[in-house]
Amino acid sequence: MNTYQDIIRINPAKRFGKPCVRNTRITVYDVLGWLSADMSFDEIIADFPELTRQDILACLAFASQRERTLQTA
Repeated sequence: MNTYQDIIRINPAKRFGKPCVRNTRITVYDVLGWLSADMSFDEIIADFPELTRQDILACLAFASQRERTLQTA
């Protein structure tokens, strides 16, 4: 997988600057919420065909890195 920085973008003009998947309006938090609601990767992709498995993994990597950063702050 490429790094999440290739997939997750922060644009102040989109979704109030929340981290989004590529040029979509789907946020990392949306994806994490779906995963925590027990949706599978396949279910998420079926509902949002603009997403890929790599996009979902990038959201997890972003969240993991953000958590690590908070722990060391």
